[in-house]
Amino acid sequence: MTASHITFEDFQKVDIRIGTVIEIKDFPKARIPAYQLLIDFGPLGKKQSSAQITSLYSKEDLLGKQVLAVINLNPKQIANFKSECLVLGLQNEKDVVLLRAAKAIENGTQVS
Repeated sequence: MTASHITFEDFQKVDIRIGTVIEIKDFPKARIPAYQLLIDFGPLGKKQSSAQITSLYSKEDLLGKQVLAVINLNPKQIANFKSECLVLGLQNEKDVVLLRAAKAIENGTQVS
């Protein structure tokens, strides 16, 4: 499937930032196994996200790691949890592989 084209102005509306995972909880009410993440985006504050990444990542693997996330989507209610950002990853068959920076960078830095 080929994605439809968007304008550069459309792309500029997507606010992708880097943040550090500071808290991880199991999410037993999720239909597909997931974690509840709390991510620190530095001067932009902390946001929570539901992430279906339990098959490749343990909570210990994620704590303190930087991730990329879209932070300007409308919040999404997932069971009893409000997801405030979308952590980015690639679908590798049935598993999600997180997108991450190759080197540590200041939390809140915008992808450009």
